[in-house]
Amino acid sequence: MTNSLSRRSFLIQSAAAGTSAALARSTFGAAKRVRVHNPKSPAGAAGQIWIGGDLQVNRIGFGTAELGGAQGWVSPSDAAARRAVLRRAVDLGVNFIDTADIYGPAVAEQMIHDALYPYPSDLVIATKGGQIRPGALSAGSLDGRPEHLREACEGSLKRLQLEQIALYQMHWPDPNVPYEDSIGELAKLQQEGKIRHIGVCNVGEALLAKARSVATVVSVENHYNIVSEQSDDIIALCEREHMAFIPWSPLARRGQGNAAADLRLAGLQALAQERHIDMPQAALAWLLARSPVMLPIPGTVRVDHLEDDIAAAKVRFTKKEMAQIG
Repeated sequence: MTNSLSRRSFLIQSAAAGTSAALARSTFGAAKRVRVHNPKSPAGAAGQIWIGGDLQVNRIGFGTAELGGAQGWVSPSDAAARRAVLRRAVDLGVNFIDTADIYGPAVAEQMIHDALYPYPSDLVIATKGGQIRPGALSAGSLDGRPEHLREACEGSLKRLQLEQIALYQMHWPDPNVPYEDSIGELAKLQQEGKIRHIGVCNVGEALLAKARSVATVVSVENHYNIVSEQSDDIIALCEREHMAFIPWSPLARRGQGNAAADLRLAGLQALAQERHIDMPQAALAWLLARSPVMLPIPGTVRVDHLEDDIAAAKVRFTKKEMAQIG
C-alpha cells in the first residue's frame, strides 16, 4: 500500500474529511440519540457503551460469522434454528449485532432480516465491506476499491432492508488500494445518508490514523482475546478518543499464543474454577474487565451456548483477580 497520495488525491480526501466532520457535527450530532430499551436485561448486566456518541448498546453483542454455514449453504432446519438464536439474543437484551456481507456470503445479513425485521428501535446492526472471498486472506480475497465498497454497502442496505446502516466498517485494508481512498468512499456514503457511523477493522495505529484523517471513525474491530493481545495500543487509543473496541474471536484456546499467553490462560482457568464459571464466560468477563470501551461479540449457532455467553455479563473480575491472571 502506498504511504503517500498524489496532490489531486490529497485534495479530494482532505475535502472528504472536512465534509464528513462537518456532517457529523451538523447532522449526526443533532440526530436522535438511541438508548437501550432494557438496560436491566441479561445482556445489560455488564453496562452500556455509546457508539459515536448517539447509539447506546449493551456491552455484550452478538457476532454472526458462524450463521452463514460452510460455503453459504444452510439446511432449512438449521436456518430456522439460527434465526431462533438471533431472536433469543434480542430477547436477552443484545442490541448490537455484528455482521458482514461476506458471511455466507450474504447469508448472515439475510438471516438477520428474516429473523428480526421489523427491527427493535434500539437495535444497532453493524456490517462490513471489503472482503470478497471467505476464509483465509489471499491474493484477490480483498477489494477496497471505492466502486466495490459502494456496491457492497448498497447490497447490505437491500438485504437488511435498511435506509441507513448504523455502523459500516471497512473489513480489511486492501494492500492494492490506498486506504484513504477506501475510507474516503465510506465518508461519501455517510454524506449521502447511507451510513450513520464509520468503523474500521484489522488495523494498526498507522492505518487508524490514516482513516481518521479522512473520516470520523467511531470504532475499531480487531482480533483480540486473552492470548492475542497485539491490539493493546489500539485499545488505549480507543479509550482516549472515546471509540468502541470490538474484539473478534473473543474466546481463546491453549496454543494460540506464546508461552506467556498460555500462562495467562492457565491463570484464567484457575480463576474460572474458583468462581465456578466455565471458560467461555471467564474469557468474556476478562475482556469486559480489561477496558470500559470493550464490546465483545461472541457468536454461536446454539441457543444454549448463547445463553451461557450472555451470562458472562454479570460476572465481575476485581482488579486483584485481573492482576492474578497476568
